[in-house]
Amino acid sequence: MKKKFLVGMVALTSIALAACGNSAANNGGSTGSSDDNSSSAGSKTLVVSTFGLSEDIVKKDIMDPFSKENDAKVTLEVGNSADRFTKLKNNPKSGVDVIELAQNNSTEGNQDDMFLNITEKDVPNLANLTDGAKEVYESGAGVPIAVNSIGIVYDKEKVGKEITSWDDLWSADLKGKISVPDITVTAGPLMLYVASDHAGKDIASDDGEAAFKAMEELKPNVVKTYSKSSDLANMFQSGEIEVAVVADFAVDIIKGATDNVEYVVPESGTYANYNTVNIPKETENKELALAFVNHRISEESQKTKALSLNEGPTNKDVELTEAEAENKTYGAIADRAEAVDFKMINKNLPNWIDQWNRTMNN
Repeated sequence: MKKKFLVGMVALTSIALAACGNSAANNGGSTGSSDDNSSSAGSKTLVVSTFGLSEDIVKKDIMDPFSKENDAKVTLEVGNSADRFTKLKNNPKSGVDVIELAQNNSTEGNQDDMFLNITEKDVPNLANLTDGAKEVYESGAGVPIAVNSIGIVYDKEKVGKEITSWDDLWSADLKGKISVPDITVTAGPLMLYVASDHAGKDIASDDGEAAFKAMEELKPNVVKTYSKSSDLANMFQSGEIEVAVVADFAVDIIKGATDNVEYVVPESGTYANYNTVNIPKETENKELALAFVNHRISEESQKTKALSLNEGPTNKDVELTEAEAENKTYGAIADRAEAVDFKMINKNLPNWIDQWNRTMNN
């Protein structure tokens, strides 16, 4: 793969990086403070809009330490990225002080001038971002807080051989054994990048034409596409599939549901997505929000969440052992993980969805 860290300034709001959750802040829903004791003592309140995954772990590992350090109450609004982004876009004065989003949504928000410009003077830990995260930040996609990438998970015993490259997916002996992500989920467009590479074409040069030809060739091997990692785990468990293309944050879910599966990221490279954090321009707690962003990308916080939520860190000072780095976009894998061009994806997505449905779902 040719190195091409291209990050567009327009995003596809239909692709979400996290599971759905209920909106909480300023919406009559349930709210959560990071620490009840420190919250009652704190004189400041910060509303953080974040993903609805593993909320208890997020509170314990991220919000509690920040709350105690800053003598502040943290209230969470949780849900998937696209829904929370749309809510903020429709109501900039909703009271949200900090919002964590998928890279696609944050690039759109920054293009629409919804967020404050965050500098290293405001957030010193920006100096410690990894090269890939720094490039995403400099593109205007927000401050990266986590990175994931795609690879291949497979049952080596059932497949009967090692899978080492993306091209192996097109092998005739995998007929009816594979599942790939649907075009509308996080890893869907990344799968098209892989297909375009298989065809020997830069996806941006032909708006995905060669990629879809490659997907037509792959179709006999694909049992079905998936929209949820839990569905993928069930398909492995039932024996319906033996191979799948998956984002690394879901590997533990699959391994927890079935034995004998292995995860491989081909040496040729992979494609990455970043979750980012931004501060809405309408915040009334700018200084506290900036402190939160700085805390969020600190070495200590990044390592803690890398271990508890299987997220690739974006702080270059985070050191993980080989065991701790397993199934994460870290080290050598991070070095060969390329970002994608969300501007190009967004331009083509309506046509891609239609073509995908005609090609893969008929």
